[in-house]
Amino acid sequence: MHTEVIICGAGPTGLMLANWLQRLGVAHRILDPKPGPTKQSRALAVQARSLEIYDQLGMIDQVRDRLVPARVVQPGWRDRPTRGSIPLARLGAELSPYGGMHVLEQSENERLLLEQLRASGGKVDYGQEVIDQRERPGGVHVGVRTGDRTETLTGRWLVGADGSSSPTRERAGIAFPGSTHEQHFWVADAFEVRGLRENAVNLRLSEEHPLIGFPMTGSRHHRLVGVLPRQTEPTEEAARADLAQRFGVRWGRSEWFSPYRVHSRVAEHFRRGAVLLAGDAAHVHSPVGGQGMNTGLQDAHNLAFTLAAVIGGAPDSLLDLYETERRPVARRLVSTVDRIYAFAVDPSALARTTRRLLVPVAAPVVATMLPRLPLSRRLIGYVQQTRIRYPMPSPDRGRRSDPVVGRRLPWTGDNHQVLRSADWQVHSYGAALPAVAELPPQIRRVHRFEPRRDLGLDAERWFLIRPDGFVAAAARPAEARTIFVDVLRAQAAPAD
Repeated sequence: MHTEVIICGAGPTGLMLANWLQRLGVAHRILDPKPGPTKQSRALAVQARSLEIYDQLGMIDQVRDRLVPARVVQPGWRDRPTRGSIPLARLGAELSPYGGMHVLEQSENERLLLEQLRASGGKVDYGQEVIDQRERPGGVHVGVRTGDRTETLTGRWLVGADGSSSPTRERAGIAFPGSTHEQHFWVADAFEVRGLRENAVNLRLSEEHPLIGFPMTGSRHHRLVGVLPRQTEPTEEAARADLAQRFGVRWGRSEWFSPYRVHSRVAEHFRRGAVLLAGDAAHVHSPVGGQGMNTGLQDAHNLAFTLAAVIGGAPDSLLDLYETERRPVARRLVSTVDRIYAFAVDPSALARTTRRLLVPVAAPVVATMLPRLPLSRRLIGYVQQTRIRYPMPSPDRGRRSDPVVGRRLPWTGDNHQVLRSADWQVHSYGAALPAVAELPPQIRRVHRFEPRRDLGLDAERWFLIRPDGFVAAAARPAEARTIFVDVLRAQAAPAD
């Protein structure tokens, strides 16, 4: 009853972590009190960066077959769509092989990840609930209840991927500061929807609150997300009446309807001793922008490689890097989403007047002008989570900010396929292929591509790429070995 990593929670985050640990040869157990995968659709948007991770894991074909593309954002005011729309797919096409936003509900993500895990020899222990955790020298002891039977499982690390009310986080004594918004949100999977544009993310605003509609599989099938007026009972009947009156949107039957309160919270720490947090256990926020599930998937991706390095011989302190890199991402995301949410639902007279006067005029202008502005690449990069930057030093550039170090490797059209090997590698974007003999022993692959100075991939430097696809360092060839050795000493397991 011992393993290296115990994962609490088999949602998308926990399953992604289990898949990568399985791929990296790290012994683990993933436990979930549910009898099986989630049946409800729940979270639904899948961004480009998450699809890149699915590609690296070797399951992009299965995922792509199930995607519903959201090619545009169609803004609108009350019951009227604006002239023009924001072309998500076109704006993101130069940034990723999977540019734009796609829809794949949580239940499908879980099903596909579970199939992949089983195909690679792993499994999920459903019906097993963690009821206790105690840190001991060398790891953690976990009490597990299965029906009427209780047993103890020991592991070196315990990962809480068990949702926003995470018992793992609470037992570890990690604070979850933030706020809970007063208004009741509601969410519905609705069929026979009338009043929305198909194959688009519909964003309608009004003086009081917004409506967001995501396309789902099948004609006139949409995920609807709304806010009920204050002092209104949170029922589907109330939501139907409000949408019909305010936005001119009606639907036939619904497969799922749920009211909920929006929380904006980030855990005080993502690691405490042998306990780590990921996904909703570490951060929650409004569904605006379809970012939540994606952030959890990327937590898992980052954490898997860090755990594998530590288990492979890197110092335990390397796990502090997980919090250093991922917690600022969550904080920025929660802050940004909160500002957008606040603008959309602020009940003050000034805010209502501003929305009434500004949105009907500004939305068509934004939809028309945004694709023409250089700023559009930056904005779509944030939406599809390809502009994330981790705090890595750049010895080659001193105090100047490097355009690529600390970022996910910019996509050039053919340089992401080699990331499927999930190892440390060096890239040259010039005339010469780096010589393996000149590089540290952890680096066994080198690749050459055409230079892309516009993306920061210039011909004068070599680039050290981490197994997760982020650029760890850049250096001129004469200095590369020295700089790369320093980075690998800090972030990688010793060479065999």
